Amino acid sequence: MSTLVLRENRDGMAVLTLNRPEKLNALSKDLIDCLEEHVDTLARETKTVGLVILRGAGDNFSAGHDMAEVLAQVKAHAKPHHYVEVIEKIANLPQPVITAVQGHCSTGALELALAADLIVAAASARFCDAYARWGLTPIWGLSLRLPQRVGTAKAAEMMFTCRSYSGAEAHDMHLANFCFADDRFEAELVALSKDILANSWYSNQVNKRALLESNGLTLHDAHALALFKNEGLAPDAAARVSRFFKDRKPGR
Repeated sequence: MSTLVLRENRDGMAVLTLNRPEKLNALSKDLIDCLEEHVDTLARETKTVGLVILRGAGDNFSAGHDMAEVLAQVKAHAKPHHYVEVIEKIANLPQPVITAVQGHCSTGALELALAADLIVAAASARFCDAYARWGLTPIWGLSLRLPQRVGTAKAAEMMFTCRSYSGAEAHDMHLANFCFADDRFEAELVALSKDILANSWYSNQVNKRALLESNGLTLHDAHALALFKNEGLAPDAAARVSRFFKDRKPGR
């Protein structure tokens, strides 16, 4: 497998690292192909992987789509649907997915980041939708996912101005779930990961599937979906409840 995306396993967590630091981890066809291989494998590893973290090498998430490839596609009038297919696979992974953003997260990289369930930003991160600057349009899901996170008015602001937003600003507008100081970023990311992994992986996966399947439904339809497709108790539910009573102090 190519080294354009690296995988590291850590105590039930899989860390995927975009590995083109000399190009600010710009998204190329070969990188996306490598990412797809990893994602396809992870989708089959629900018993051994409870959380996926997507990040970039060299303290940068990604500067976006490799502009050399963009130019070639524009000249060829190409429609790179393969990219959106891989991004959809990331969004639909059974496990929770965190995008850990340091440095640049621009345009195509923002589309990739938005596929995650949670976005964690360093204070110095820079988020930007610069499609209009280059005369391009989003085709990987940004025009749908960005308004869902930040609202239509804020999404319009980002799209029309092509301005850059810090990690703190991304958190304030609900683009990022968390914003951590640069010198605390790694420690806080580990702590957040441990919080997620400490819970039932089965429950996390069922909850994620329910969120995905009920998205866009009315409350009535979503309730019916939950009622008739409920997965029931997790296999480790009995042990977790027993441990709760065992850990309780007398008199509490």
